[in-house]
Amino acid sequence: MLKPSCRLLQASILRPSRVPTSVVYTPFRHLAVPAARASTAPQKHDDNTLRNVFDSSSFWRDFRGPCHSGTSPVHGLFANRYLTHADGFITFSRESVEKCQRLVARVVQASSVQERYLIPRLLDRLSDSLCRVLDIAEFVRSTHPDPDFQQASNQAYGMLFEFMNVLNTTPDLKIKLEDALADPQVGAKWTNEERAVAQILLRDFSKSAIDLPKEKRQAFVDFSNEISRLGTKFVKDMRPETQAIILSSRQLKDVDPLVFEYASARSFTGIAIPTTGPVAATTSRSMKDANARRELYIAGRIAPRTQLQTLQDFLQARAKVANLSGYSSYAKMNLADKLAKSPIAVQSFLDALSTDNRGQIRQEMDELLVLKKLETDDAGTSTQIEAWDRDYYQAQQAEKQRSRSRRPDFMCAYFSLGTVMQGLSRLFTQLYGVCLVPVPIAPGEAWNPDVRRLDVIDETAGRIAVLYCDLFARPDKSSNPAHFTLRCSRRIDPSELEEAATLHPDLDPLQVVNDGMAVSRNPTTKEVYQLPTIALVCDFQANNSYQSVVEPSLLSFRDLQTLFHEMGHAIHSIIGRTAHHVVSGTRCATDFAELPSVLMEHFAADPTVLSLFARHWQTDAPLPYEMVAERLAIDRKGQGVETEHQIILALLDQAYHSDLPLCMPGGFDSTAVFHSIHDKYGSVREPRETSVQGFFGHLVEYGGTYYSYLFDRAIAGRVWDVVFDGGRDGGAVKRERGERFRHEVLKWGGSRDGWECLAGLLRDERLRNGGEEAMRLVGKWGVKD
Repeated sequence: MLKPSCRLLQASILRPSRVPTSVVYTPFRHLAVPAARASTAPQKHDDNTLRNVFDSSSFWRDFRGPCHSGTSPVHGLFANRYLTHADGFITFSRESVEKCQRLVARVVQASSVQERYLIPRLLDRLSDSLCRVLDIAEFVRSTHPDPDFQQASNQAYGMLFEFMNVLNTTPDLKIKLEDALADPQVGAKWTNEERAVAQILLRDFSKSAIDLPKEKRQAFVDFSNEISRLGTKFVKDMRPETQAIILSSRQLKDVDPLVFEYASARSFTGIAIPTTGPVAATTSRSMKDANARRELYIAGRIAPRTQLQTLQDFLQARAKVANLSGYSSYAKMNLADKLAKSPIAVQSFLDALSTDNRGQIRQEMDELLVLKKLETDDAGTSTQIEAWDRDYYQAQQAEKQRSRSRRPDFMCAYFSLGTVMQGLSRLFTQLYGVCLVPVPIAPGEAWNPDVRRLDVIDETAGRIAVLYCDLFARPDKSSNPAHFTLRCSRRIDPSELEEAATLHPDLDPLQVVNDGMAVSRNPTTKEVYQLPTIALVCDFQANNSYQSVVEPSLLSFRDLQTLFHEMGHAIHSIIGRTAHHVVSGTRCATDFAELPSVLMEHFAADPTVLSLFARHWQTDAPLPYEMVAERLAIDRKGQGVETEHQIILALLDQAYHSDLPLCMPGGFDSTAVFHSIHDKYGSVREPRETSVQGFFGHLVEYGGTYYSYLFDRAIAGRVWDVVFDGGRDGGAVKRERGERFRHEVLKWGGSRDGWECLAGLLRDERLRNGGEEAMRLVGKWGVKD
């Protein structure tokens, strides 16, 4: 999961803030990560150390040892010179605001051609200064175990938002940027990247409704605050109207009795089975009684009326914000800077994808129907699969495919966490000429002793990024995997070093300009960059005990795919080096940002890639690929059903963010909209009692862009086949293939139009100008995992 990072002028109503502010739509929010350039790749570091720091607790303790003695000086969190203690957040925030005020003054006072030429650069620095605090604060609020740090980060977050609210009511910055864009003398001096940055920032200024009259501006603020409140409430209250149903022992006779240990209650009439969660899922997959499955299915998909009212109020508030901003719908407003550009183009993509998926769906339904007829022994009446049948017969189908000669987790023995990290380093070395090198962590630099630090080393440029890996499970830690950008890569101008030397003559200017965090100087050009600093957070089980032998952390195949996915975001952050942080790394269009991470899932299943690292943790025997092939065959059996489900949700997201919330004849009815879409695009009938939209929490985060993951999956499949030859003949590890992907996609971050990236990468001119036809073409490619 890519954690949204702060961006100058980005609509935060897509992600409700946990800090109360008077204006929730906050123009000054920008961040993600770029990185120094990678080139070609011999391995010069012993990657056995990389494996051991993750696989051996004793090795890790020895490796980090001296750095954690009680007499060692305390460094700041992430080596940030302010964050040696929690109160440092306040100083960090205060000095950042002062820096921002100086930058604002320079922009507002700009009058000459040279001064106006610098405006995009100054606004980018302004964004970077704000995000340096906000992104670390966001990470600390969600991950750091120390309550003092959490409280201080909340205060810092609030302080920065208060300052941004002042900026949001001041039109001077937008006026000056418009003046610069309108001046041909200024435009002639800008690079393509500087011009792209200026245009992106102007679009974001326009979204903030900064030009509205006072009364409408206040309405915009009120609706934005209401969106934040309602969005948080909607996600918090996602639970079915009926929490549990009573099923008899006869109905549950085919279910593993161990499941009942987690059931909420027992009675003389039966057992209370929760309607959602793992117990409900296991029961649905194994309970033969079709009527009981139907009862459980429906009960788990009926939302309370209060939840549906919250959703209606939320969607109508979004529609009103869009209207105030000059758009007929929220989707039109939110899609304007995406590859799709319009709801019509999204519809074209989803319709084409649905058409492509029909054959797969038909085949899957026919196979499930065969199983149903065999079980019911009634070919005459079993004519279709019902909604409550799918999970049950898919589980039977998977069990028939799965080899009975192995434990289900047998593959884990070949995927110790250390060997997987070793394999990722070897893969990146082959493709991009970069490797992962463990570094001892200084006292205070990390938030938990389990955190490992890796420096990313380029074979020609040296250290180009810092990666903190918090990969082991612990109490009270989120189980959701995530990639956090803590600091963007950005070119630091000589004038910034001069300013730092003036303001802090007793300190090293390099340490001042990047708050003590990592920087690099290009030995050829002498340019200075702040290094991308990234945190990967997962929830893998730490060293386990098995047959009296201490195991390393062993990953399931799903865990392996998850880690490859998150490292796809990381490599985008590392290689996407731009001079401006507004467009660096993952800071591209939302519907393009998942491409590198989804593509990495293809590498995770490739035999050549797996041969780089997948060996038994005890015997060192290589992984027999037929195990992987068997697992992939099982997973792909339900791919059509899953794709259809995601298409329906994406269409629902589009409909809910159209003009329907305000213009639907007879008043907005979210349940009627859901069933209308499901009837048209679903392969099975959905019971009319259900209101599943009450559990669609992604509506809050995506706001008209939920199609993005399907879109990037379709593109990733095409890239895998065309650029990496589908892994054939070692295509997954060929340097020229990696260089092609790097030069056409990764290195640009968000500074180049995504369609141009794809046209160059795939050598397909039909894509270059984007639009409805290009979206339809991507849909025709289908989702081929």
